[in-house]
Amino acid sequence: MSGAFEALRRWPDVEAPGLVAVDAADRLILDESADIREASQRGDIVVINDAYGALTLGAADAGATAVRTHIDSLTGERALEANARRASLSDSFRVLPLRAELVRGARVVLLRLPRSLDSLRDIAGLIAAHAHPDVIVVAGGRLKHMSVSMNAVLSEHFGRLDVSHARQKSRVLIAREPHDGVDPAPAAAQAEGLEVRAYGGAFAGARLDIGTRLLLESLPIASAGGTPSDPLIDLACGTGIVGAWMATRYPDAHVYACDQSAVAVESARATMLANGIQDRVAVARDDMLSARPDASASFIALNPPFHSAAAVTDLLAPRMFADVARVLRPGGQLWCVWNSGLKYRPLLEGAIGTTEQAARNAKFTVTVSTRR
Repeated sequence: MSGAFEALRRWPDVEAPGLVAVDAADRLILDESADIREASQRGDIVVINDAYGALTLGAADAGATAVRTHIDSLTGERALEANARRASLSDSFRVLPLRAELVRGARVVLLRLPRSLDSLRDIAGLIAAHAHPDVIVVAGGRLKHMSVSMNAVLSEHFGRLDVSHARQKSRVLIAREPHDGVDPAPAAAQAEGLEVRAYGGAFAGARLDIGTRLLLESLPIASAGGTPSDPLIDLACGTGIVGAWMATRYPDAHVYACDQSAVAVESARATMLANGIQDRVAVARDDMLSARPDASASFIALNPPFHSAAAVTDLLAPRMFADVARVLRPGGQLWCVWNSGLKYRPLLEGAIGTTEQAARNAKFTVTVSTRR
């Protein structure tokens, strides 16, 4: 699939020079797993943490059928589907959540190593609990994102671990002999009087990061919104701390919390359930606010991400600000926290309207933008 690799795209995720849809780690995982996949029954292959479809479509192009795949990012999932249509491979895989059905009976798992050790622990435990006893996990990544701690985490659930030679600044870990499998369970903690729940890989885990803390300290009493048709919105909600805080501060308010990350959405739903507010907080997996109507919101809170897959980029926030502008009604407000060095204020002014500083500390700035 070398020629098809060149045609892989990140769309609808951000695209720009230097942001790639397939890299050396994807190629190494496929190369190191080629003989293993050939020896396996073709319907027993699972792909986890694919970025934009390179692993899923690489396996399918080599003859695998009924590949089960999981991508945490909704934009990554949609990129896989778009890439599959162009390669005429749409019928070769199905997308599943990170649960038992994904890995049940699997003999080969291709895993793009997550950067979070907690996420890797959740994945390894799930595979060990439900895959075939002879399963072989081929897990790879870029050396700059790998650590020896990953070996230790995999060894918690696999009796044998082999390490490949490095190639093009990438490496593969091959795990066999699963044991002590366990289904993922969210970490639990208290923050700002809330019960917070976080599955492995959710931003900040089960704690309150300093940027979100400053945002919560700054949020005003909502003067509009909070109804079923005009809920208070927690955009890029992560574990749902901001949405849960708004729902508990305003006991009659309705809240809409959304994130494109599957693990964030599962974490946020667990957070709402733990606080008994699940009936007033709708949690959705969405690409920004695509499910919300134009000019329909009065109040949005946002702590924008700055990662697209493993890449750090400043291209995500402008897209989010544009979608916020679409969804806010005239006079509606966006309360946003951001690293002060990013200098987002001109972007907010241009996309939304008058923007004022509401708070600032040594690292973060909170602004309020009013839709023109």
